[in-house]
Amino acid sequence: MSEDKPLTDAQKARIERNRAKALCLKQAKLVSHPYALAKKDTNAGEGTTSIIKVQGTKYIDSGGGFLIEQPVQASQNSQNGEIPGVGGVAKVVNDAIAIPVQYEECLECADAFVDSFLFDSFNLAVCDKCRDPDGEHSLITRTEAKAEYLLKDCDFDKRDPPLRYISRKNPHNIRWGEMKLYLHFQVQKRAMEVWGSEEELMRQHENRVEKREVGKIRKYNKEMKQLRMEVRSSLYTKKTKATHAHEYGEDTYNEEDDTYTHSCKTCAFTETYEKM
Repeated sequence: MSEDKPLTDAQKARIERNRAKALCLKQAKLVSHPYALAKKDTNAGEGTTSIIKVQGTKYIDSGGGFLIEQPVQASQNSQNGEIPGVGGVAKVVNDAIAIPVQYEECLECADAFVDSFLFDSFNLAVCDKCRDPDGEHSLITRTEAKAEYLLKDCDFDKRDPPLRYISRKNPHNIRWGEMKLYLHFQVQKRAMEVWGSEEELMRQHENRVEKREVGKIRKYNKEMKQLRMEVRSSLYTKKTKATHAHEYGEDTYNEEDDTYTHSCKTCAFTETYEKM
């Protein structure tokens, strides 16, 4: 057998380079997650096990291409209410604040509830299951409420308590101002406070209808008279006498009819009117 030839300097240098390359490759394989460095779990008892922490959760590198979530082991300190910390032992302090929940009683079914649409929007203690959106709990615009119940702006905003409302986009034109929607039940209640009873409200409606009809008749007669004067001007003579200009005094308010009256200082003419 031939004796082994001694290694040359070039061969020794190549062996050292291959050994260093293999060591670097071995160390690189230990890092199996791109965002975390592997570290040995000294508590698990296996020095070769790689532990990876991702978003606060520890995983065990199985070496087969997937990660296993590390089970939480209760230690003696944790059972006593202590957790290990950096440079010592930290105690767990229960500083949670208990927030009391206030329940409301439904006026319809007497069940307790926390919140509802009517309570949040109109401060009416009625739960969602008892809400009648087509009846007394329906919504009505401010204009419709003023026309139907003969209410004024002060009855909505100035009279205590002011009526609550919700704002919605106008469905007819989005460029117009937002609509104020009131609760029909609360508007009816406010109308009873203003007029006293439904009979009085109906009487006010009838009076306003009569006044409206009388105004239409007067306007019609005036227009017809003007038309006759223009068509048959020969039958009418122009008035040469100077017209009298009324000089009214102070206004007098009539609470029963919600009207105002003032009289002329120089003649006996008296006029009754409404303020809008």
